[in-house]
Amino acid sequence: CSRWEEEKKEDGVKWMQLEHRGPYFVPPYEPLPKDVQFYYDGKPLKLSLATEEIATFYAKMLDHEYTTKEIFQNNFFHDWRKEMTSEEQAIIKDLDKCDFGEIHKYFVDKNEARKALPKEEKQKLKEEADKIQEEYGYCILDGHREKIGNFKTEPPGLFRGRGEHPKMGMLKKRIMPEDVIINCSKDSKIPEPPEGHKWKEVRFDNTVTWLASWTENIQNTLKYIMLNPSSKLKGEKDWEKYEVARRLKDVVHTIRAQYRKDWKSKEIKKRQRAVALYFIDKLALRAGNEKEEGETADTVGCCSLRVEHIQLHPQLDGQEHVVEFDFLGKDSIRYYNKVSVEKPVFKNLQLFMKNKDPSDDLFDHLNTTFLNKHLQDLMDGLTAKVFRTYNASITLQEQLKALTNPEDNVAGKLLSYNRANRAVAILCNHQRSIPKTFARSMQVLQEKIDAKKKQVEEAQEEVKKAEDEFKDTKDAKAEANVEKKKKLLKRLEEQLARMNIQATDKEENKQIALGTSKLNYLDPRITVAWCKKFGIPIERIYNKTQREKFAWAIDMAGEDFEF
Repeated sequence: CSRWEEEKKEDGVKWMQLEHRGPYFVPPYEPLPKDVQFYYDGKPLKLSLATEEIATFYAKMLDHEYTTKEIFQNNFFHDWRKEMTSEEQAIIKDLDKCDFGEIHKYFVDKNEARKALPKEEKQKLKEEADKIQEEYGYCILDGHREKIGNFKTEPPGLFRGRGEHPKMGMLKKRIMPEDVIINCSKDSKIPEPPEGHKWKEVRFDNTVTWLASWTENIQNTLKYIMLNPSSKLKGEKDWEKYEVARRLKDVVHTIRAQYRKDWKSKEIKKRQRAVALYFIDKLALRAGNEKEEGETADTVGCCSLRVEHIQLHPQLDGQEHVVEFDFLGKDSIRYYNKVSVEKPVFKNLQLFMKNKDPSDDLFDHLNTTFLNKHLQDLMDGLTAKVFRTYNASITLQEQLKALTNPEDNVAGKLLSYNRANRAVAILCNHQRSIPKTFARSMQVLQEKIDAKKKQVEEAQEEVKKAEDEFKDTKDAKAEANVEKKKKLLKRLEEQLARMNIQATDKEENKQIALGTSKLNYLDPRITVAWCKKFGIPIERIYNKTQREKFAWAIDMAGEDFEF
């Protein structure tokens, strides 16, 4: 049997044997050279080691827009002062009087020097990194040698967060062995902590899949060292996720009929649940859990929408019953959409918004726990999240069917694939900011296209000349020449077509992030089947890491796989 289909363990047990080396700790801080100085109020000031280390975190980020934000500056300065000696605290009272310029320049130069290293030096560094990977990057799990995902602890630094995170700039502390809980099997060779240190705790818990964990100091959340996505355990979990989404396909019609009926329910609670579910299903919104106030950026999902996040338009742009959404979703990504909804949904929203302030909850009788409990009753294993996976995967499959032209060449088929993937990314609202290099690289491509057009025109002239010559002479040599020139023209025309496709693809993709859906929401078997059916090499779509992660799908799916 293949490694994806080995014997199943009893419920809750994830492994029988787990042995590893423990995390790899970030090397200790290296003090700055004597001639690189920090200045306060124009005068050089020698900092204590701990204070200097934190100063380098800020200095390294000087050319980043984070350090221009007031909240980042305030959080940094507050945390930095806490770590200073009392003498330093007495002197350093104003961030504006701090000059990190020399330190910043030192790290920029160091970086440049590293990039400019000769090949053999770079090779040496790579070998050292590979050695660490070999030693710490693998574990033994039930007799298989499996790769670990993130075997290094996160280095200390300044917290960035996404969007306008209220904690940005705070000090992310160095993780010590004393912070770390190790998880392995009792009879394994238990990992040794670094010299002079001890672990916080060693556990033998085979109902979880993590190898080590610690609490990070900023959000007080648990961080884990987990297996690499290519490992058997992760592969199985991934497979199960898509199997649950496929089960939803069989009952989604019943569920839709049910929530439509509930739009007219006597209970406001049920009505709100039914409208929220309609949004989650139709628009692939995230569920939106309750969050601690002031701890995190103000982002919402479906259940946590407030009145201020939607506007109702009985008529708009020639459509009726339009809901205009405008809110910050996960990672502070703005969701903006105008959607024509069914009349009962529109009427219900009017009712839910009646006599409320803008900052009041839209679904005030609803939370994700209540919603997910209802979903679990409708289908085992169903949560709001499954709708996103289901709608993403089914959209990819339908779009591929609609867009792929079997007559197209490989480049044409790949454009169709990317367009299908884009439809999913738009549904899931996976945006990115336009890359800084976009305009330049587009310009370079356009110049190449123009040059290629010129070559095509010249080749057309050449063909015409050759044909005229053949008309005059009618000899075999002239005839062969015509064929030769036509072949060249055809090759140049194909190259031009390929470049034009590339430009179209690039332009359509500038604000859309395809990777998130590709890795997390799309059943890879749909892609594998499509590749096999149309003879597209799988590496044109999945890179090496992705092929490792989706090995289970590449193994399992034939060209007739249907999600």
